[in-house]
Amino acid sequence: MVLEERTKIEGLIEHALDSVRPYLEADGGNVVLSEVTDDLIVRLELVGSCQTCPMNAMTFRAGLEESIRKAVPHVLRVEAINVPSLAS
Repeated sequence: MVLEERTKIEGLIEHALDSVRPYLEADGGNVVLSEVTDDLIVRLELVGSCQTCPMNAMTFRAGLEESIRKAVPHVLRVEAINVPSLAS
């Protein structure tokens, strides 16, 4: 993936995450875009209360992953790098 395309994709992903962040922040959490691989696997890091929240799987799939897939439909997979149950 060329730099210009990667930058555009990362911008779209950040914009999608920004739409969800207020809800995460209201509960003491947040998310950081860690990496977008060449084969379009998005790796996120959940921070704050999102790491240990019992609802993090639902928030991850229905909130974060869904927002990213709407912004960049050709994303192959979305993973949380610091929550093993959400890694794939």
